[in-house]
Amino acid sequence: MDEVARISQWLADSGRMNFTFLYDSFDRGRLLTGIGNTLLLSLYSIVLSVMIGIAGAYVITARIPVAARATEMLVRLCRNSPPLLILYLFFFGLAAFAMQASGGRMNWLLGSGFFWATIAISIYIGAFNIESLRAGIETVPPSLGEAAAALGLTRLKTFALIVLPLGFRVALPSLTNNLVELVKTTSYGYAVGVAEVLYVSSQIWADSLNVMEMMITLFVVFTVLVGFVVVAMTMLERRLRLVTR
Repeated sequence: MDEVARISQWLADSGRMNFTFLYDSFDRGRLLTGIGNTLLLSLYSIVLSVMIGIAGAYVITARIPVAARATEMLVRLCRNSPPLLILYLFFFGLAAFAMQASGGRMNWLLGSGFFWATIAISIYIGAFNIESLRAGIETVPPSLGEAAAALGLTRLKTFALIVLPLGFRVALPSLTNNLVELVKTTSYGYAVGVAEVLYVSSQIWADSLNVMEMMITLFVVFTVLVGFVVVAMTMLERRLRLVTR
């Protein structure tokens, strides 16, 4: 590590490449904090968006009257709106309303950009997950649901134990694309003050004027994060693959 720091310092002093985080402990700490926040934001949003996708797909396929219509409207809203607009809607709209309702006090929940970024990103990508899962569920033969109903299973149990597992397999490639998009969308947290990797990178290049180097770093970081998601989803797809003879 010391040798890497010395080489990086020499490159910076010679005016070539200035990766300050390799030899400056302060910048390294800032960058690691940003990467950690991006990881947390991605993880929380992935879990929540998949849950939203499952719940929304059930509501639509079960044709629950009011809830199904509301879910379809949510899907259309998110599909026709840029993610930054959805984030602003939550952060400057719902968050401000919630703070007024609580007496105008800023607390960790209502005033946290990280919290509202997680909610906004989860709902935005969750809308796409709803459509992906709905498409997968519709490939399941209706006769399976009818057989389950004949055995006495409720509609919810039929969905959870039979329909969803089969439809989930079909939806996995589309879900992978959605989760890859989710990881990239976390960079919008920058707009509401979330100290994710883009936010801290902009602070570093503002101090050190090493924009190109930090852009390269951002590219590498997001390539690695997206790679992890793709590898994990590919392993899951192979694990759940049905073997036919």
